[in-house]
Amino acid sequence: MTAGERWWAAIACAGLAAAFAGAGGLLLTRQGTPGLRPAPAAQAAAFPAPTAPIVAAPQAAQPASVAPPVALSIPEIGVRTRLVTLGLTAQGTVQVPPPTSVAGWYARSPRPGAVGPAIILGHIDSTQGPGAFFRLAGLRPGDPVYVRRSDGSTVEFLVTAVQSYLKAHFPTEAVYGPTPDAELRLITCGGAFDSATSHYLSNIVVYATSTS
Repeated sequence: MTAGERWWAAIACAGLAAAFAGAGGLLLTRQGTPGLRPAPAAQAAAFPAPTAPIVAAPQAAQPASVAPPVALSIPEIGVRTRLVTLGLTAQGTVQVPPPTSVAGWYARSPRPGAVGPAIILGHIDSTQGPGAFFRLAGLRPGDPVYVRRSDGSTVEFLVTAVQSYLKAHFPTEAVYGPTPDAELRLITCGGAFDSATSHYLSNIVVYATSTS
C-alpha cells in the first residue's frame, strides 16, 4: 500500500463526516499561523473570508485519461477536505468556495496529475473559525500533498516552495502559467489584515510538484 493509500484509508477509518464538519477537519499541528480576523456579519453570510482578485487564462482541454479531483489531504497541517468545482466570477476573477470549510479546484486549470499547474483555493478563516487553508502558510518544502480523483486514484505532490505576495503584485503568470510537468498550486489569503476593507492584503501560494 502506498503512502497516499494509507492516508486515505486512515481518513475512512476516522470517519469522513466528522472530518468535513466544523472548521474543515483541520488539526492545528503547527505554530505561527496568522490569528483569526473577524469579517462583518453581512460579508460573512456569503463569503466569510476575503476573496483574492486573481485572473487566470483558460487552459487547454483536459486529457480524458485524468479524472477530476474530489478530495484533498495535507497530513502535515491536518487538512482533509472534499473539493468543490470553481469557475470565474462575472468580474473575471476566480471563484472561491462558498463554505469556508472546504477547498475548491479551479476547473479551467489542469486536473491534478495532468501537465500544468492545477489550482486549488481555500479560505483562511471566517467569523466561525479557521477555514480549510488556515495553516497553509505552515507548509515547508518536502511536505506531501495528496489529491484524490473521481476514479479512486490518488496523486501525490511534494511542496517545493511557499510564497507570500501582496495582492496588488500577484504573479499571475508564475502561478497560472504553463509548466512542463504536473504541478499544484494551493492558494489562500494571508499577511496583514485591513480592518477597513475586511480583506487580507496578501496571498499565500504553495507550489508543489507531482512525484509521478
